[in-house]
Amino acid sequence: MAAKLSDVAKEAGCSVTTVSRVINNHGYLSQKTKDKVFAAMRKLNYQPNSLARSLQGKKMKLIGLIFPGITNPFFAELVQDVETTLFKRGYKVILCNAGQNKKKEHEYLRMLQANQVDGIIAGAHNLGIEEYKQLGLPIVSFDRKLAENVPIVSCDNYQGIKLAVRDLIQGDCKKIYFLGNKHKKGNPTDERLDAYLDEAKNYGFTPHIRSVAFSDSTNIKNMEVHNMLTNDQPDGVVCTDDLTAILVLQEAKKLGISIPSELKVIGFDGTQLMQTYHSELSTIAQPIEDIATLLVNLLLKRIAHPEQELKQKNYVLPVKLIKGETTA
Repeated sequence: MAAKLSDVAKEAGCSVTTVSRVINNHGYLSQKTKDKVFAAMRKLNYQPNSLARSLQGKKMKLIGLIFPGITNPFFAELVQDVETTLFKRGYKVILCNAGQNKKKEHEYLRMLQANQVDGIIAGAHNLGIEEYKQLGLPIVSFDRKLAENVPIVSCDNYQGIKLAVRDLIQGDCKKIYFLGNKHKKGNPTDERLDAYLDEAKNYGFTPHIRSVAFSDSTNIKNMEVHNMLTNDQPDGVVCTDDLTAILVLQEAKKLGISIPSELKVIGFDGTQLMQTYHSELSTIAQPIEDIATLLVNLLLKRIAHPEQELKQKNYVLPVKLIKGETTA
């Protein structure tokens, strides 16, 4: 459990009032007393409650959301659904855009702890952050392995890529490329590459991987796509997100490659935005609303019963193929 003011006072060998005065820099206190209090705070990983000092006795009902960004349509839709679901349950959110910056994510974690949020939903891509193990807060993760005691919610990444590859096989594709991250990090999304490699064995085609990461800029992705289309000339491409699939379609158009007669393309995510504005794209749709609901339900259950042992670590929700013109 997170350290309390009384825990700091006990560790520092002084009163709760003294600790409060040190935190709020109120009244005269010796440097020795201040040093003892700050040392106790560091030892117990205590963060002053900057938001709730003026709301003593009131429950904050705040949830921290840590995601890599909301410019990506998938994360924008997921965050919106999570916020809507939490609001209906009486909770407000603090949204933290961690990007690909470990230091930034670390600072956001400290801020959330200082503001005494009731729990955290984390979907950022940064790994190796020890604070997740030390927070003493209920945490639920989306698609990322953070710590052994943090449950993970994800879609069926493996089945999704199986559906994608089989759709291309049924379209008579022989030279199927995988456009996604080839570097495994122990997360559920690693199963997308695993599924592609397994299906290559099942159907007897040679696997071809063009590695692009979520954090790569559009220019870098465009360069990789251009090289793939001009040098390798695939007849089918499995993309691990819809935005990358759109880049493939745009580059194919520039090069005069006919879709779908010469090249078939399928994406992954299936957001409402993509279904509305790029309905031609075949994609593997994640159940975003269901993911949001499960994330919230699990977190609120952990908030209500923080000491309850986890009976299940991984929660996997089904995906579906939405077939469009790009694999017709």
